[in-house]
Amino acid sequence: MNTAESSAVASGLVWLKSSYSGAEGGDCVEVAADMRTVHIRDSKATAGPIIRVSREAWAGFAGEA
Repeated sequence: MNTAESSAVASGLVWLKSSYSGAEGGDCVEVAADMRTVHIRDSKATAGPIIRVSREAWAGFAGEA
């Protein structure tokens, strides 16, 4: 896992939320990907810190590897 970054650094990303979070938003995480990195943040604190991991690490976590 890489270091956290601020939301300002990742402001140009397209964030996706799990369909399991429901219509009210719920307590969930959001993810956004660029060419090399997957960015993860708390959906309730979108201005808070962001965790960055490699696409390979995310694929392993999500069970796609």
